[in-house]
Amino acid sequence: MNFTNMFRGLFLGMVLIPKIAITQVDFNKTPEDNSIDSTEKFQEYFFEALKQKGIENYDRAVVSLLKCVELDDTEAAVYFELGKSYIQLKNFGAAENSLKLAIDKNPNNEWYLNKLYGVYEQIDDYDNALKIIKLLIKYHPDYEENLANLYAKHDKSRQALKVLDDMDNKYGYSKSRDYLRNKIYNAKGDDQGRIENLKRRIDLNPQDEQNYLVLIYRYSEQNNKKEAFKTAQKLLKNIPSSILVHLALYKFYLEDNDTEKAINSMSIVLKSVKVKPEAKNRVLNDFIKFTQDHPEYENRLLEITTEISADSSLKSTSEMAQYHLQAGNKTEALSLFKTSLKSNPNDFKSIKNVVLIQIDLEMFVEAIEFSSKMLERYPNQPILYLANGVANNYMQLYQEAVNALEIGIDYVVDNKMMEIDFYKQLSLSHKNLNNIRQSQSFLKKAEILLNGQ
Repeated sequence: MNFTNMFRGLFLGMVLIPKIAITQVDFNKTPEDNSIDSTEKFQEYFFEALKQKGIENYDRAVVSLLKCVELDDTEAAVYFELGKSYIQLKNFGAAENSLKLAIDKNPNNEWYLNKLYGVYEQIDDYDNALKIIKLLIKYHPDYEENLANLYAKHDKSRQALKVLDDMDNKYGYSKSRDYLRNKIYNAKGDDQGRIENLKRRIDLNPQDEQNYLVLIYRYSEQNNKKEAFKTAQKLLKNIPSSILVHLALYKFYLEDNDTEKAINSMSIVLKSVKVKPEAKNRVLNDFIKFTQDHPEYENRLLEITTEISADSSLKSTSEMAQYHLQAGNKTEALSLFKTSLKSNPNDFKSIKNVVLIQIDLEMFVEAIEFSSKMLERYPNQPILYLANGVANNYMQLYQEAVNALEIGIDYVVDNKMMEIDFYKQLSLSHKNLNNIRQSQSFLKKAEILLNGQ
């Protein structure tokens, strides 16, 4: 009996057979009717196996598939399905035997070979896995990467790297292969091999910026600043338009006291739209630290940060605002904190800075409006009540000040200096409302706390 043609159209037939024909098969009935011919019995067992497999009854699927084998032991697809069910049952010996039989009957089937390779991977059978993967390579180049992984897994790094080199030469570089390559270098502690590979890549393609950047990083990991700097200079020479190289160059320039070049590199980074916000933040922080030690360059930093104040990067904007605040440029700091809040309206640190700067700049009307608006969102933040009270006192709106301060003081916890400020402002408010006794009472509370009594 030959079922080859039947199997070629088996799954297509499952889709195309009219519903009425399918309903004629009782999948719950064990086929024992000797009156139906072998073909029908074979089909019934096979469909039953697929059904049981679909509901994860793999042991029952095996029983039905073995019935198929009894009827006809020539069909590769039956052994393939048997192999898959045995795998699910963790019976890898039976799975191996079934898949081998499938391959014997259909030696050029990629999926049969692939499934058998999976079995050998599961049972860690290196020799047989190696034989199968070498057969699979002719079907698709992705299997070459499997071969490299297999070599690496079994501590054959030289063979693995050779496969990766061949693949790089044929197909170009890929992240997955680079990941495996670096995993091998790390396992062997082969930093020099990693360096040499990157240098070869640069020689082969001097216009590939990424290879320079990775090599700079690897040299820096080894604390080899001299070679890292030389690589960065080589990158700038070969690719003058590179922006990312300045992320490394400015540090080297600072260490060499080449201040003008360092500032130029930092400026290029901070003004570039290609550089990620996190990297800009690091550069900005380094720039700020540099000007703290060299205040003669503060104006240069102010110029650059003013130029990039429209940067939509939240952290960069808030960091620049903090710098301007520390430098005493409160107007610019206020503008930058407001810009930061547009990107992240829930950044309470920026909210607090805005209202405090408004009071420092005697922008009392703005401070009252801003603190009142923020209190709708943060009704338990004492600093907002205190700022509101201070601004109302300056505007001679003493009752409004009392209203805010009396609510806010209840939210002060473990902050003696803030509590003192609340009492002083309440004393001032009541004094101007001619509530002298209450004014003196709050003043006395402030003095007691101040004197630590």
